[in-house]
Amino acid sequence: MQAPGHRQCGCWWTMKSLRLLSVDPSDQGSQRCRLGPGLMSALGLSLGSPLLVSVPGGSCLCTAWPRPDLAEGFLQMDLKCSSPSLISHPCTHLDLDPGQLTPVPCLKLKGVKITVVVQSVDFRKHTPPRLIHELVKDMLKGVHVHNKYVINLQDFDTEIKYVVIESINPESAIAGYITSKTAVEITGVQTVRHYRSRLQKQHTVPLGGLEEVSASLREMLELPLLYPRTLSSIGVLCPRGMLLVGPPGVGKTLLVHTVVEEVGASLVVVRGPEVVGSRPGESEAMLRAVFEQARAATEEGPCVLFLDELDSLSPRRTGSTAPENRLVAQLLTLMDGMDQSDHFLIVGATNRPDSLDPALRRPGRFDREVIIGAPTLQQRKAILSVLCTRMPTCPSVDMAELAQRTTGYVGADLSALCREAAMHALREESKGSGGQAVGMKHFQEALKSVRPSCLRSSLGRTDLSPVSWEQIGGLDEVKLRLRQSIEWPMRYPEAFVRLGLCRPHGVLLYGPPGCAKTTLVRAAATSSHCAFLSVSGADLYSPYVGDSEKALAQLFRQARACTPCILFLDEIDSLVGSRSNSQTPNSVQTRLLSVLLNEMDGIGLKTLERRGTEKILQTEGVEENHTQEQLDCQEVSNKDVMVVAATNRPDCLDSALLRPGRLEHIIHVPPPDQQARLAILKACTKSMPLSVDVCLEELVAKTELYSGADLENLCKEAALLALQEENMEASAIKHTYFLRALSKMRPSLTAQQIHTYQTPPK
Repeated sequence: MQAPGHRQCGCWWTMKSLRLLSVDPSDQGSQRCRLGPGLMSALGLSLGSPLLVSVPGGSCLCTAWPRPDLAEGFLQMDLKCSSPSLISHPCTHLDLDPGQLTPVPCLKLKGVKITVVVQSVDFRKHTPPRLIHELVKDMLKGVHVHNKYVINLQDFDTEIKYVVIESINPESAIAGYITSKTAVEITGVQTVRHYRSRLQKQHTVPLGGLEEVSASLREMLELPLLYPRTLSSIGVLCPRGMLLVGPPGVGKTLLVHTVVEEVGASLVVVRGPEVVGSRPGESEAMLRAVFEQARAATEEGPCVLFLDELDSLSPRRTGSTAPENRLVAQLLTLMDGMDQSDHFLIVGATNRPDSLDPALRRPGRFDREVIIGAPTLQQRKAILSVLCTRMPTCPSVDMAELAQRTTGYVGADLSALCREAAMHALREESKGSGGQAVGMKHFQEALKSVRPSCLRSSLGRTDLSPVSWEQIGGLDEVKLRLRQSIEWPMRYPEAFVRLGLCRPHGVLLYGPPGCAKTTLVRAAATSSHCAFLSVSGADLYSPYVGDSEKALAQLFRQARACTPCILFLDEIDSLVGSRSNSQTPNSVQTRLLSVLLNEMDGIGLKTLERRGTEKILQTEGVEENHTQEQLDCQEVSNKDVMVVAATNRPDCLDSALLRPGRLEHIIHVPPPDQQARLAILKACTKSMPLSVDVCLEELVAKTELYSGADLENLCKEAALLALQEENMEASAIKHTYFLRALSKMRPSLTAQQIHTYQTPPK
């Protein structure tokens, strides 16, 4: 093959690169590397000298030969002996540096161990091993080989396609020359399909936060697949199936693919709708074909049959149609028909385990159920660390803080969060206002748009506008008690664990209307960065019997999925009321109260509500750093849902709701006193331009029995009067406008009403 252009002249060292061209057809299978004579001379190569050529993605061992046109600057090589990565991804038309060509000494080898790769299963099963050995030894005679490389034998036009060099003798050498006296030992025979599937698999990606579940699944796969005779010798049957249960997005499918690749088994994937046909009997035939495909795959090695979205393939037969019932029965029959000679394992995955037919969930079919719950705090940190390893992040990015801010996020949500943060960084870079590295500010912007998927269809999902404690005037004692209940377990988890404390199950705020009960809860949720759900009577009540109770139970399930979480029940007296005052003992309020009491007691968790595994604070012999210990303590201290309720009619609540263990912290939110009214007026007028004659102390003296809402309304009315009197040209609010607004208003509280709140509810 003539190189493009005219014949090159000059020395090879004046060239900046070598152009890699495709191999000449006459050199196919010859292991020759064609290069210019000047380069051969500079490298000290003679005719047929072994040469190792490194290219992106791998390297190739070949023998040096001059080009027919003697052109410099070009290179052609036959990939007869190359690294495994070049088998599936050969490189051509690249620019190489002359330093990527290295002479390699190749001595005559005493022995070599190989794995033979053949075209078909039939050839492997029916061809005598002695014949395969003779064919391979004859084809390898005179070939330069490299340890762990692959020899391409497709040019011989036989069923033997590749030979993998497992080891060479002497072991001190990395490459050598096979002669007629070299001892060839075949360690295994496999098919091209199995070998290429192994080559096409990507490198194993770390599973952040799923190490314990991965180890359990790996053990379950390795024992029956790699050691079947060991189990049978002790009289133990191999497990046949495993069921993975978990909410969407936690990584069930990724876990199976990763673990199967680590074990070295082949994978047959079936998704539920893929085997459903339109004609009678077609679905059952397709399912039988899938099992036959898995049995055929076991001829080449261990195999895993993965049934994804199993609930769509095998629903409960009580409410299903006849075709679905036949498909379920066929699956049960096929699983029962598996014997010990079928060396494949069935793994199913579902996020709706209660929708499966109960006959599947017994030993002998799906022997073990592995539950992958929503990630815990430590697991979220591990997932974020894995996701950010491929991103250019700033040193300011705090993974522990991000893990605390992402309560309720599963692996898919965290992946979307990192992607959105990277997009924010790219937008800033395109505008020229920042670098490409992803910083903490980009993650904070991404948190505003990426919410946990478990709350996207939640009944009580609330877009909470942030409120700071400073925006609420007065009520210092109430703020302190709320911080003790909500903030302290988050900020000082070590102290709570040291004293055996956990955050309270519930807090009740009671007091007159307009005294900032709801605003206090919003400020607490803002400062603690918890998930926040809020519900009212209109969200729960339904004309259908049982729907209200079901909605409340669903609300608690969603709250438990994203703990630590604040569940706010505003106007709780209208939701549940009291059983002693109820005229109808079986009313909706009574049934809702019963559900609320049961959910707050928290007897147990449902399958999909489990959060990771049990946390061990300190492992024997392992020193943990302070940050990890703090995260562990925080997980222990904030593992429950906190119910925060507000009411202005505490006498209407049931006494069972007010006992310790339910709404155990009962906080009275009093009307503002003189000092509190001054703080409220200062907070309300902070953004208002006041005239120099405005005296807030005088207004405080004249606003006895005014609530916080009344004082905020007073400031608004004074501002509107200023605009009205000065024809929209007002630049400051005068004291007279406050007095005129005050003369038109009446306090919303009375002394008798305040007196009724002095006694705490019982």
